[in-house]
Amino acid sequence: MKEEFYTYTLPNGIRVIHRKVRSGAARCALIIGAGSRDELPTEHGIAHFAEHGLFKGTTHRKSYQVNCRLENLGGELNAFTTKEDTTVHATVLRNDFTKAVDLLSDVVFHSTFPDKELDKEREVIIDEINTYKDSPMDMIYDTFEDMLFEGSELGHNILGTKRDLMRHNSAALHRFVDRTYTTDQMVFASIGNISDSRIEQIANRYFADYKPTTRSHTRTAPGLYTAFDREQIKHTHQAHCIIGNRAYSINEDKRVPFLLLINILGGPTANSRLNVSVRERNGLSYNIEANYTAYNDCGMAVIYFSSEHCNSDHCRQIIADEIKKLQTVRLTTRQLAMAKRQYIAQMTISTEGNEGYMLGVGRSMLVHGEVDTLEEAYKKINAVTADQIMEVANEIFTNNSTLIYR
Repeated sequence: MKEEFYTYTLPNGIRVIHRKVRSGAARCALIIGAGSRDELPTEHGIAHFAEHGLFKGTTHRKSYQVNCRLENLGGELNAFTTKEDTTVHATVLRNDFTKAVDLLSDVVFHSTFPDKELDKEREVIIDEINTYKDSPMDMIYDTFEDMLFEGSELGHNILGTKRDLMRHNSAALHRFVDRTYTTDQMVFASIGNISDSRIEQIANRYFADYKPTTRSHTRTAPGLYTAFDREQIKHTHQAHCIIGNRAYSINEDKRVPFLLLINILGGPTANSRLNVSVRERNGLSYNIEANYTAYNDCGMAVIYFSSEHCNSDHCRQIIADEIKKLQTVRLTTRQLAMAKRQYIAQMTISTEGNEGYMLGVGRSMLVHGEVDTLEEAYKKINAVTADQIMEVANEIFTNNSTLIYR
């Protein structure tokens, strides 16, 4: 593969990707293609619950031994769940790297999910759900996605509900993990000052003995939906609003110009069009952003803002005007060059955080079976034309849906 990365596939189908960098710390992760969209109708919330359960004991370690193994060495072990993936990752000093890999292997393949420990962890997640309910921003994102993907597993809240969690016991978690944690849907990703040959040895030692398994279920793409414009009374101090639509999947070529469009429109910079027009020029909202999430077979593009209730309609009109400009007015050569330069700079800076970069390339390996080097990514961005920006703006941001909390 590409010189920037070393890749290797174990006989059981687990893929390995490594990048050697000069650093005293080493990072590794096991990325598993199993998320909340892989839950059965009776399993809502179980993917996230299973992720928590990975830390509650294995056939080799008690719960406290799992949690203290790396922390006693000054390292850390963590995990997170998304709609499509579960990731367990660790950071340690380079000399402790094999200890981290050993622990990752143990928790993913040998967790026992003891009911006594799960009872305690269930309360932790219920507290997480209650905290989430106190955040209108978090709630409106999930509610909008549920409406956008109505009837699809993609719409479900990752956390589930208290009622859902009460149904899930050790046997249920084992069934979910046995069905979805398959070796053909796993990537072991690492980054650190470790040779490629050493990584291959370590991967074989800790992962090669597991029998090959294959995903038995097929993910179903969301069906057609009708655009909506809804208002919900939540008695919030401010109005919270999301405007958006379905977008390109992670496998579509138009994803690249659309990423650039989203950054121009509402990226994390002070000079994004929405920040300038809504916040700086008119002082209507302190918090406004545009986001794009790409899934395996579809995607979601949204614009979120919060404002005083009396200003929400004005904000929505300005947003509509900015979208219309991008749909009808071609970017100048200078504007497009500046947008590309800014986005490439953001990408480059983000790779300095080795953990985020490792997780990104690991997921790319899981989805695509390969990873673009930074130079290849830069070439794709620099190849985007002004006409492509207009094209994707018209394709995605036409007939938008809207949800507002008041």
